[in-house]
Amino acid sequence: MALVRQGIAGWPADGSAVLGSSLGGFYATAVAQDTGWPAVLLNPAVDPARDLAAYVGELSAFHAPEERFFFRAEYIDELRGLVVPRIGHPERLFAIIAKGDELLDWREMSARYAGAQIRLLDGSDHALSDFDEHLPHILRFLKLAD
Repeated sequence: MALVRQGIAGWPADGSAVLGSSLGGFYATAVAQDTGWPAVLLNPAVDPARDLAAYVGELSAFHAPEERFFFRAEYIDELRGLVVPRIGHPERLFAIIAKGDELLDWREMSARYAGAQIRLLDGSDHALSDFDEHLPHILRFLKLAD
């Protein structure tokens, strides 16, 4: 997160936005709260410290199983430190949440982002394989299209 904050430090307050999916949605929520920027959240992780605690240790990369990496216990503490206890200005957030998400509970995501604009999908999946269908809604929310 320090690298993200460093990377966006010079971005203009007007016209900037943040978008994140899954764990990236968790990070995007923190960035949006820090900056006041609008955020688009795609099946955002709500409590990654809880969800990832079981994965501490050596792991294989999901998309390249031959690649190994270490997920350290201190990462859990770092995630806990990034939790936004109460979302201010939920109207600045747009969450796309799939009931068909096989990893995250749509009810938990919907509750976390109550007050935000939510596009609740009856199906789909964690990867939002039907992303193209949602792009026009994202562009409208970000005021990049009519």
